[in-house]
Amino acid sequence: MATRKTSARKIRLIKKTKQTSPVPAWVILKTKRAVRTNPKRRSWRSTDVEVG
Repeated sequence: MATRKTSARKIRLIKKTKQTSPVPAWVILKTKRAVRTNPKRRSWRSTDVEVG
């Protein structure tokens, strides 16, 4: 499966992996803990990614 991905699909998957990252510590400190969680956080097992 891994070798049969197109380059466009790989780019979309990379974007999704970047979106699931947590909020950086410096952002939490800068906003005085107003921003703690990432609303786009996604679990790789429970949520399916529709990238084609």
